[in-house]
Amino acid sequence: MKKTLTFLCCLLIAVVTFAAQPDSTLFKGYLYNAQYEVYLRINFYQNDVTVPHYEDLYGPLPGFFGDIHDGRRWLITTATIKGRTASLELSNDYGSEDLRATLTAEKDGTFTLRQGKGSTLKIARNRKWVKMPEELVFVKK
Repeated sequence: MKKTLTFLCCLLIAVVTFAAQPDSTLFKGYLYNAQYEVYLRINFYQNDVTVPHYEDLYGPLPGFFGDIHDGRRWLITTATIKGRTASLELSNDYGSEDLRATLTAEKDGTFTLRQGKGSTLKIARNRKWVKMPEELVFVKK
């Protein structure tokens, strides 16, 4: 009886411990917005994303915001996860503009990037700067 009770206690502790672990794949991967043809490449857990062609300059980061038509990037310099929302600090690849934003994992499987204080995300299209809306919805690919 004593062995059975000990076994059940250990099993209960193991189940509770496993259930309390955060989902380490939620804020990791490639997120895409088809309307503006922009994307996020992120890994907020290991912070090991490198910007193509700039690996030596920037080193590993939590991620970056990119445009499929242009090589400029917005670098995610810090990412702090609380539940299903990550607080982000971004800077453009020149370091001249920065902003704070949040990335929220919605229940329908999409991700919403909300720009906060600071500069506005911009991309280059047809030799002109185009400001991104304050909220962008991404899907995981």
